[in-house]
Amino acid sequence: MTDPGIRAERGGVSPERPSRYEFSTVRLTFRSGGERCAGRLYRPDQPADPPLVVLAGGPIGAGGRPLSPYAERLAAAGYAAFSFDFRHTGDSDGDPRNLVSPARQRADWEAALSGLHSRGDVATDRTVLWGVGLAAAGALAVAADDPRISGVVAATPVLSGRAFLRERGVGFLAGGALAGVRDRLLSAIGRPHTVPVVADGVDGGRLALVSTPGASRAYRDLAGDEWENRTPARSLLALWRHTGNDDRRRPTCPVLLVGGTRDDVATIEAAEDAAESLPDAALVRLPAGHFDFYDGDAFDRCVRHGLAFLDATVSR
Repeated sequence: MTDPGIRAERGGVSPERPSRYEFSTVRLTFRSGGERCAGRLYRPDQPADPPLVVLAGGPIGAGGRPLSPYAERLAAAGYAAFSFDFRHTGDSDGDPRNLVSPARQRADWEAALSGLHSRGDVATDRTVLWGVGLAAAGALAVAADDPRISGVVAATPVLSGRAFLRERGVGFLAGGALAGVRDRLLSAIGRPHTVPVVADGVDGGRLALVSTPGASRAYRDLAGDEWENRTPARSLLALWRHTGNDDRRRPTCPVLLVGGTRDDVATIEAAEDAAESLPDAALVRLPAGHFDFYDGDAFDRCVRHGLAFLDATVSR
């Protein structure tokens, strides 16, 4: 059962940087599935009721830190930005850690929105969801069922867990299914079975969710040294059940998809197919890889395209 209340725990002030507006930050919590989720609201000093952007996703288990630069840029441009961690990741509760569950992620999106609607200092009637990676699929699913959502930004989108796993081949699928079943059985007696998130020599990386070149280094840079390169093997079963078909069936609000032409984790072809299937979608192709979107030129260009989309969709 979800508790719609969202609570402030402590506050802060933005670092000095060139911006259109000054902004403050406050750490907020809300309940989803009976567990505490944590996030941070970046709020500009003006206008009095800024449009709201809710952000989630990024590297598995990394928490919200990789998305903080996005939230800061949005707040500096006059948008309220709430970046939160899904259950099992970052500062949010939930065991086992680093569990990947598209169904739970969707529920967390909904719980975050329920909590934000209880606040009076952001314009929840002008809300855009900004999902990164697998979170993009959840954002589209929520927008399909919630007419209050004004738009969706889907960056480096992984829109089908099943399609994502199929890229690894038949051998991976067979091994992943066995590992997932093993995890479910052993978890019942307190001995969960895990697989690597990224291939870095653990178990040879054979069943790692991501095995592309440079992924291990990128994860370490983004998630920090305390991040554990492990996910419960049942995550593979949850991803296989996620086809993404329902997520893209009915959202009628404007959607901006941003993908990298050199992305070897979330292929640009999947974003192109989604853009064709959605009723009101635009696709931006950037010459970048999957992890380039967290820093440098790809990050800057993604933000700029996102701001242009926000200005056209919810700005007054």
